[in-house]
Amino acid sequence: MRGPTRRTLFAATAAGAGAALLPAAPAEAKPGARPKAARNCLSYRAGYHFTVPDQWKNDPQRPVWVDGEYHYYYLYNADYLDGGEVGTAWRLATSTDLVSFTDRGIAVPKDTTANGDVWSGSAVVDSGNTAGFGAGAVVVVVTMSPGGGTDHQEQFLYYSTDGGRTFTNDGTQPVLASPGVGADFRDPKVIHDDDHDRWVMALAERNKIGFYHSTDLKSWTYAGGFVKDGIGVLECPDLFRITADDGTAKWVLAASADGTGSGQPNTCAYWTGSFDGASFTADAAEPQWLDHGWDWYAAVTFEKRRADGSLDPAGRHALGWLNNWAYAHTTPTIDADGFNGTDSVVREITLKKSGSGGYYLASRPVAALDSYVSRTLDLGDLTVEGTRPLDYTGVSYELTTEITWSRLTGAGVQLRRSPDGGRHIDAGVWGDYAFLNRRGTVNPDTSGDRQESRSPFDPGAGRVTLRILVDRTSVEMFVDDGRYVHSSEVFPYLVDDRLALFAAGGTAVFRNTVIREFAV
Repeated sequence: MRGPTRRTLFAATAAGAGAALLPAAPAEAKPGARPKAARNCLSYRAGYHFTVPDQWKNDPQRPVWVDGEYHYYYLYNADYLDGGEVGTAWRLATSTDLVSFTDRGIAVPKDTTANGDVWSGSAVVDSGNTAGFGAGAVVVVVTMSPGGGTDHQEQFLYYSTDGGRTFTNDGTQPVLASPGVGADFRDPKVIHDDDHDRWVMALAERNKIGFYHSTDLKSWTYAGGFVKDGIGVLECPDLFRITADDGTAKWVLAASADGTGSGQPNTCAYWTGSFDGASFTADAAEPQWLDHGWDWYAAVTFEKRRADGSLDPAGRHALGWLNNWAYAHTTPTIDADGFNGTDSVVREITLKKSGSGGYYLASRPVAALDSYVSRTLDLGDLTVEGTRPLDYTGVSYELTTEITWSRLTGAGVQLRRSPDGGRHIDAGVWGDYAFLNRRGTVNPDTSGDRQESRSPFDPGAGRVTLRILVDRTSVEMFVDDGRYVHSSEVFPYLVDDRLALFAAGGTAVFRNTVIREFAV
């Protein structure tokens, strides 16, 4: 039997995101409570991904470790559903395992000074009392735009003496004033440079990441910068040191960027290299990307802790906002559940040396997800030629499989398949690339330009391992060791809960095929 062609594989009618009439929004959630589905209606709220309790969220802020738990702050707008994009505060959720989170309400409020709302920045634990607020104070350096608008951006300081639960502004003057460049002077990422015993800030400055240093978090001096053109405006920078699998310590510089103009992703670009406290030297001019899908933006990485609370120098965590500014306000969760804001799963990232001598970051879902498995279906080895529907229904699960073949054009899975097989999301490998294609289901992109994401693949390998996380409005596909990941928003009808395997141009064996569901 001849397998399906690319044309027949993806032939479907993808309805617009507003095609279905959805129920009214539920009442606002209270701090400390886990979000509930809307009463008497079908919910699009994710089953095991972090979602904002109500209203709106966008940029994650780097989580910090305080008193034995992670403090995760994120940009939150309590006025979103009232029709006003009137600015963001920092809302807080805490977690011990980065899977289950407890909402703690507003931590850094908006509009409490003449400087207005608070944007992205970063929190640090000031163990040495360098800023004078007390040893262990949590200090936030954050972008604000005095006078409103977006054309005047400066960095301000807030501090907390109650373990990062509530913050007070340290006056209304900036700790890093605008040098007169207008917009695109934002998103300060602060780390402690142990080699020089001072703080370092990485700041997004349009096509440059500027580096500044300080001994007290209040007075900052420009030290140098890293310039990269061709991938849009750089945002949400990151800077960290990590030990690779061969024992080499490397620095990594990252930023959210838009490389679609040159056929690259619109997610998180990164470079491996060296950092001397003032300048970053990249191993290669062109970036690598932490995600190749359409919806993993404003990503942050943060320290990984061992079971005893100590730091793991060979690992970090990462998470991103599952959205894209090209269609940020398009989602069925607004009407069904009264919110707009979902994150990716938290990842564990490691640095690996490649066969060519360079280094790359590899991702996998956080290990604690294993503790929330509520159901496991071991399907074993399945031989596929053409399309093979499976006897499974679900809208929130994980699928893992190793696909092997001797001669093949492509193979993969049809996720969230409709009962008649006409609608589905397709994920797998085809020729010399891995792909995630959402064209065959409801999705937020109306331009048609952001339907299929691709990453390099060696067709001569004869095998590929896929780990795919499916939830009500998202798919995340980890390919082989996680060097390549595809994360994208999808809005399938909730009745589209079937699953199928496919092989084109030959026969494939899907080995050790396992489906797991989670209860979080």
